[in-house]
Amino acid sequence: MCFYAEEINMRARTLVLFLLACPGIAEAQVYPTKPIRVIVPSTAGGSVDKLARVVGEELQGRVGQAVVIDNRPGAGGTIGAQTAATSAPDGYTLMMGTLAALATNPSFEKLRYDPVRDFTAISLVGKQDMMLTVGASSPIKSVAELIRLAKQNPNSVTYASAGRGTGTHLAGALFSQMSGAPMLHVGYKGLVPGMTDVIGGRVTCMFPSIASGLPMVRAGKVRLLAVTGKKRFAILPQVPTVSEAGVRGFEVTSWYGLVAPSKTPRPIVDQLNKEIVQILKVSKLQDMFLEDGMELVPTTPAAFNVLIKDEIARWKKLIQTAGLEKVEQ
Repeated sequence: MCFYAEEINMRARTLVLFLLACPGIAEAQVYPTKPIRVIVPSTAGGSVDKLARVVGEELQGRVGQAVVIDNRPGAGGTIGAQTAATSAPDGYTLMMGTLAALATNPSFEKLRYDPVRDFTAISLVGKQDMMLTVGASSPIKSVAELIRLAKQNPNSVTYASAGRGTGTHLAGALFSQMSGAPMLHVGYKGLVPGMTDVIGGRVTCMFPSIASGLPMVRAGKVRLLAVTGKKRFAILPQVPTVSEAGVRGFEVTSWYGLVAPSKTPRPIVDQLNKEIVQILKVSKLQDMFLEDGMELVPTTPAAFNVLIKDEIARWKKLIQTAGLEKVEQ
């Protein structure tokens, strides 16, 4: 009897030593034990920031630790992404990744991080179409009028973006290329300052996400000309798509998802995925974001990883074909 008891004690000690020798496994058993930082590679106030804060608040309630939002705007999301990519892979630094930071930026410049190699996918969180807007005081009332003005006065029409490589930049550049309407790109360090100059009439137009632009439309600060999806948006059935308005085949959809630095322990990734999926299934959150123009879309880590790879390939081909990698900031 004593022999068996001693053997059990020895096995227990061996297991403890094994766990101590494997920090990733040991930490996963008690994760999280301190605040979790979520890097948002854009300014506060935009749709991705709101998404991160709402999801972060819900996550905080589920895991019992503070979730701190860390806005790191600039360079089309590369500043925030670089910070996240070089953070410790311990589950305490995450990033609300964007189309720009994870898929399009590699086609514009040589990055110090690799979107696939340096990140571990957790889950897609949301996706949304964009909208073509002009200032409320602008004389432009339709997509056709914007195109006509740009063609009559080459490069006098400008479009704002949240930075090179962002969805707002790509949408504007693709619109200019596909419509044959010359427009100049004016890049900002985030969506809010760009929208501010559109409202003030210093820039002609902008393609904000529906989630970001809709409050400005409802407040009467900007005029909505069209949406960029394949079909009309559910809560804006009277608004045509850009394709319907004359630029046939035009379609741009943005998306956001949570990632962690590569080599983050698998148990932590799986735990975070489980929590995020449950959060995104909450009906009141789905309804709230749909009203704001965003669809919540939880996925497995593997599915989100495939999406990132597919989007990198898709946008690289499109950017090169349209010559957008040559567009100046």
